[in-house]
Amino acid sequence: QVRLVESGGGLVQAGGSLRLSCAASGRTFSRDVMGWFRQAPGKEREFVASITWSRGMTSHADSVKGRFTISRDNAKSTVYLQMNSLKPEDTAVYYCVAKISSLNLYTDPRKYDYWGQGTQVTVSS
Repeated sequence: QVRLVESGGGLVQAGGSLRLSCAASGRTFSRDVMGWFRQAPGKEREFVASITWSRGMTSHADSVKGRFTISRDNAKSTVYLQMNSLKPEDTAVYYCVAKISSLNLYTDPRKYDYWGQGTQVTVSS
């Protein structure tokens, strides 16, 4: 059973930085895709970024391009989301996701097989 555990959320002032981590376990991750989604109160879940485990190909939402960077450490089975120049509109619960046996960088949350429990990110103005 795949397990995803997020950490690194918290409260930060606008313009600040946070790094989220997602520790993955339960299988040998190779031909899989990992990603991050977020959900703000009263809004739908929104794609943030995704990465292929094997080659490290990435995709970022337009709203975070140039500010957020997704990466992975194969040895640690961990995916990261470095978030810089944070804005109040980045406030949300951030979820780590996994799509098994795929190399497609999906932006549709329904395509992902596993979800973490989420970590809260709050950006104050």
